[in-house]
Amino acid sequence: MTDEHDAIRAVARTRVAGASASDGRDAVACEEPLEIQVRGVPVAVLMRTPGHDEELARGFLVTERIVRAADEITAVRHCRVVEDPAAEDNVVAVSLRADVALDLEALRRNVVTSASCGICGKASIAAALAVAPPLDDPLRIAPETLHAIMATLAAAQPAFAATGGLHAAGLFAADGTPRVVREDVGRHNAVDKVVGWALARGALPLAGHVLAVSGRISFEIAQKALAARIPLVAAVSAPTSLAVDLAERANLTLAGFVRGQAFNVYGSRTRVIGAERRTKD
Repeated sequence: MTDEHDAIRAVARTRVAGASASDGRDAVACEEPLEIQVRGVPVAVLMRTPGHDEELARGFLVTERIVRAADEITAVRHCRVVEDPAAEDNVVAVSLRADVALDLEALRRNVVTSASCGICGKASIAAALAVAPPLDDPLRIAPETLHAIMATLAAAQPAFAATGGLHAAGLFAADGTPRVVREDVGRHNAVDKVVGWALARGALPLAGHVLAVSGRISFEIAQKALAARIPLVAAVSAPTSLAVDLAERANLTLAGFVRGQAFNVYGSRTRVIGAERRTKD
């Protein structure tokens, strides 16, 4: 059973500040897939921070209109019999009243779920690498270019400026030149729009490019970058634990907290100029 400590995990990172760089540890939000089963049938896989999983399952069932009242649910519990021991806390079984009618096949086809596979982080990463192998990209970028990229992204968000309610994703060349910026209420949608723009122009794979996002770097965003062959993802906020795990396995570079005069580098450090001259904190 998960508790509050499962929401945080320590990962390796390199802190780049001006001309100096130092190695250390960082606390990141934990991200793991959660499979929701209804009457023994898997209906959704959601990426979440472990903890309060029964509440998440109940809320998902209500907001997706799978159930309409609390008393239709008779039990919510973690499954303890799973194929992979690593997935023990990542499967929730829901029981419903006998008189609640469900078209489970239609539900499995129509419910919007995560793009990832598997019900443990290891399986999710393996699935991502099965369709998109580790990157071999010689991109090298200066810290000041990353700061300029994030400034350009912030300035290219008219809908956010008007509403305060959208995410942005931008594709940039290695010298910081913007290729395209897109906004959307969903951060993953914004990334998909950027990749779709490149696809329509025959620009895939996107070797030597930087993907900049306005929020955090989740596993799904890292996975999308890997699939598009983008070697570096930069963000104003933090990566999640599973995004860092994927970056380390896939030779992907993540730059988090790119604001002010410094940022953190996770995964492959060699693409950030100066990060190789790092010391220990």
